[in-house]
Amino acid sequence: MQVTERMQEYWSRNLRITAILLAIWFVVTYVASFYARELNEITVLGFPLGFYMGAQGSLVIYCVIIAFYAGYMNRLDRTYGVHEEDED
Repeated sequence: MQVTERMQEYWSRNLRITAILLAIWFVVTYVASFYARELNEITVLGFPLGFYMGAQGSLVIYCVIIAFYAGYMNRLDRTYGVHEEDED
């Protein structure tokens, strides 16, 4: 199988968005936990930010990451002609 320039561009864009989203995931998961005491000085919805991120803020961000990735990949698949056909 020969790898075309178009396929390389597709995978390059796929890997780039995956790396960006993994970096966001890392920051939300580990950096926010590491700096929880400092984040507690900021309040969100009446709760300290460190507590909020641990309780539900990170879960909301994870869902946003998943929804964004799914939408982005669907658009990217359609752009490069590798999308799945809709079944009716």
